[in-house]
Amino acid sequence: MNVARTTPIRAGDPGPRRWWPVLAALSFALTGCAQSVSGTPVAESAVSVRRIEGSLAELLPEPSRFPARYPAVVLPPQAAAAAAGDLDGVGAGATVSPAKCTPAEPEPGGEPAAVAVGTDDVSRATLTVELSRSAEPVAALRDRLGECGLIQVRRAGAASTVTTALDRVSPAGTDDAIALRRTVVPEIGGAGLTQTMQTSIGQIGDVRITVTSMTFGAGQPDTAAVDEMFATTAAAVRGS
Repeated sequence: MNVARTTPIRAGDPGPRRWWPVLAALSFALTGCAQSVSGTPVAESAVSVRRIEGSLAELLPEPSRFPARYPAVVLPPQAAAAAAGDLDGVGAGATVSPAKCTPAEPEPGGEPAAVAVGTDDVSRATLTVELSRSAEPVAALRDRLGECGLIQVRRAGAASTVTTALDRVSPAGTDDAIALRRTVVPEIGGAGLTQTMQTSIGQIGDVRITVTSMTFGAGQPDTAAVDEMFATTAAAVRGS
């Protein structure tokens, strides 16, 4: 509804009483408009994410930037998609309970994620850097993960329990970021099959940065390596 510009009150006018019938009618009209509005308001920030120039593959740090103990390779697109799915403990095609905790699927036809993985064969640990395009604010992801601390996952006939705990301290260097610890415990299998992950997730424009250290069994994630590669990747994306 458009509201016409009112004429200022000048000396000699009757004063506020002259305008009371107009203001009353306008108030009634606005109330009527408010009652007739339906739908869900959308915040402007949800649709105004700036695009970072350059392809994700170009923004991804070179394998030589990984710590020396993690010889790294850049994964081809199909392998990158599979690796990205494994880092959230769910993976493609899985059934999640509660259903609201199912991770969002990549947009069809969108730019594929770029992933580089370094492996420490001695400790059976991996260090993964993933870049993807996302318009979802990190704050929305934080809220969702806060409600999904414990989920049950079924995929290809196997079941597992995934536990996620948000850290109190978030990494710096991006527009917004979170850090979390995640464990994936299979329903059937020995203690050596339990996965433990330390992950930092940040956003710069429409580029989502995810850095994860994953270990098996009693091994502990390499938090220092996560911090190092998160800072390296954030600097590369900001400098694009």
